[in-house]
Order: sequence, then structure tokens, then C-alpha cells
Amino acid sequence: MTVTAIDTPNKKPKSGNRARKSASPQKPTAVRANGKKLTAAPTTKTNQVIALLRRANGTTIVDLSTATGWQAHSVRGFLSGTVKKKMGLAVVSEKDGNGIRRYRIATDVAA
Repeated sequence: MTVTAIDTPNKKPKSGNRARKSASPQKPTAVRANGKKLTAAPTTKTNQVIALLRRANGTTIVDLSTATGWQAHSVRGFLSGTVKKKMGLAVVSEKDGNGIRRYRIATDVAA
């Protein structure tokens, strides 16, 4: 019976002086008239939800779940806890002609 050596991949020793990768080209930034850079709002899930709620006809739980990747109960909890209580926005819930519940941020808040 003959024994053969099994090739193992060569591992390079770790060193602290690794060559850094070249930086990728930077995107051009917009500049205001006064010379300051414009910064866009980060696209967070909160911003996505608020944008959907600000649409004229509102949005559904299914739309919000699809946009955020959250389950329906998490979306409802976010609307109640964060949007209504923490952010202080008035969220209106209505059923449309097809019986589908739609949520939107009220623009005409009665005092």
C-alpha cells in the first residue's frame, strides 16, 4: 500500500503591512450656491415608510411590508409606536372602495 501526500492550500502568513486596495472613484457631490455640500437624507426604513405614508392615496400594510421586509405585525407596531407616539405624526386609517385598509399621514389636522 502506498501513501500519497494530500496537497493543502498554502496559507499566507498574516502581516500588518498589507498593501491597501486603491480607493474606488468617488461620486460627484452636489454643491449649493454658497459652496456647502448637499447631503441627501439616508435611505432608512423609517424614511421609506414615511415616504409611502405621505403619498396622496396612502399605502397598505402589504406595501409597507414589501418595502421594509418586516412582517405585518411589525409594521403596525412601527406605525403605532414610532410614527404616532415618538414622531407625533397623525396616521389616518381608512378602508377604500374595495375594502382594503390604507394608511396615510394626515395633512389637515383639526385642532
